[in-house]
Amino acid sequence: MLEAAGMTWVASNWRCAAGELDLIMQQGEMMVCVEVKVRTGSSRGTAEEAVTPSKAAKLLETSAWFMAEHFPVAEPVWRIDLVAITLDHSGKVVRRTHIENAIVTG
Repeated sequence: MLEAAGMTWVASNWRCAAGELDLIMQQGEMMVCVEVKVRTGSSRGTAEEAVTPSKAAKLLETSAWFMAEHFPVAEPVWRIDLVAITLDHSGKVVRRTHIENAIVTG
């Protein structure tokens, strides 16, 4: 899905004191931090609803930390996307959504 959108993989499961980034991708000159949320059914809400305001703030802080650590001289343009996946009870994907710029970086 992300590769089809013209992105290339940079890193996954990157951790620092601020938190963890599921995926870091690059799309042209844009660095893209991707939060992946998976839910089975909708009894606990949708995958999109799992990104609370506090989770969004943590993603912003962690993404900024990644950019500062990996691009100390000239921070690139970056954004945070969300990939939301819903599975049925057998584990089959029933819905997959990619939301670009899901968390506004300011």
